[in-house]
Amino acid sequence: MKNRLSFAEGLKLFKEESLEELKLRAQEIRKLKNPPSRVTFVLDSNPNYTNVCNIDCSFCAFYRHPKAPDAYTKSIDEVMVHLAKAKKAGLTTVLLQGGVNDALKIDYYVSLVSEARRQFPEIHPHFFSAVEIWNCARVSNLSIKEVLEHLWEAGLRTLPGGGAEILSERVRMAISPRKIGPNGWIEVHRQAHALGYKTTATMMYGHIEEPEDILSHLETLRLAQDEVPGFTSFVPWSYKRERTALRRNVKHWAGEDSYFRILAFSRIYLDNFNHISASWFGEGKEIGIESLHYGADDFGGTLLEENVHRATGWVNRVDHNDMLKMIRKAGFEPAERDTFYNVLRTYEGVYEVEIPEEQKVNEPDHLPPLIFNAKAQRP
Repeated sequence: MKNRLSFAEGLKLFKEESLEELKLRAQEIRKLKNPPSRVTFVLDSNPNYTNVCNIDCSFCAFYRHPKAPDAYTKSIDEVMVHLAKAKKAGLTTVLLQGGVNDALKIDYYVSLVSEARRQFPEIHPHFFSAVEIWNCARVSNLSIKEVLEHLWEAGLRTLPGGGAEILSERVRMAISPRKIGPNGWIEVHRQAHALGYKTTATMMYGHIEEPEDILSHLETLRLAQDEVPGFTSFVPWSYKRERTALRRNVKHWAGEDSYFRILAFSRIYLDNFNHISASWFGEGKEIGIESLHYGADDFGGTLLEENVHRATGWVNRVDHNDMLKMIRKAGFEPAERDTFYNVLRTYEGVYEVEIPEEQKVNEPDHLPPLIFNAKAQRP
């Protein structure tokens, strides 16, 4: 691509450029790619079907071993209860993920998708991260492509981008050596894109990575998007350290402005991505609002239900009206989108909407996590 930054140029820019200059450059690119006054969001929820996992990622407080007293795996009917709740709350998307559970094979995953499509056609199923696809293939004696084809036939069309962490082999071996394998995450997404899936790309930063690892991650995404397009957006978030084994090794190489720097730089470097998503949820509402000025054009979802961050003690809640207020506070006009980033609704002259009781926020942000059990958790 003409005038594309090389890896070396990008690394120099990322490490040496002032945050203010990155911000200005990111804003200019954002204006070229998206309506300059608009920020999109989605009405969604993020439940889980199992917390059983066998890969012991040191950054995770959510997972449990199979015999832990608070381990769970939900039946198809139990998962459908979460979708019914989403429907009553007026949501359009459910992002469903779980642990790497060897007891669950292809029939379970296909049934989750087909039942979701049959019972709740108005809800878009945004199901299963790359590691879940990979493990389903492994325990079902299928190829990744075959798993993706079965899920496509059942009605799945998009995959969430969770589980990427940092796409650097050095980092993977240090924080999650049993998770997939070298290039495993990107290969699942490549194969999904080749079949017609749309997926998101993510990055979890703020632990042991260095700037070179950040650039390696973004370069991997950019090259994959060149080869087989299919990423709809890039979504970075910071590592939450509480109640995780990795917490003793974290450092903050970029200081307090690291989130803004990563957002702005990713908008500059990922020249073949249409959307960059900021997060009120992952970084806190005020930081989220400010981050919309660093090249992001999307503000994520309402996340009616979320348990992975919650397991670290990080709780943050909003409803439909809160999203409108936060986006407007940042100086933009809100627009509701679907999972494919098609705009469903704009809000010119509308400052508050009537929302179902099921969507209203009825708990404070400081509640303790719901599923933490000190005896079950590793030290």
